[in-house]
Amino acid sequence: MSTATITIPNIKVQLTVDQLITAAHQLEPGERAKLARALAATELDMELAQLIAELYSQPPVEEITDEDILAEIRATREQMA
Repeated sequence: MSTATITIPNIKVQLTVDQLITAAHQLEPGERAKLARALAATELDMELAQLIAELYSQPPVEEITDEDILAEIRATREQMA
């Protein structure tokens, strides 16, 4: 079972993942929801950063002109009308 040192301003606590989960289960429902949102936001931030890095690592697309874009806009508008 792995342990992690968690630093809370001016406090260090060493917990296993199971201990952390047990502690989270002891929170009030509203506080558990707040913790879940914080964890989800952290995961989404990491995924978004990874997606942005992947996009920037790809070579730029240069074969699309402004005229191509305007033609596509016109065609889409005609289909929707």
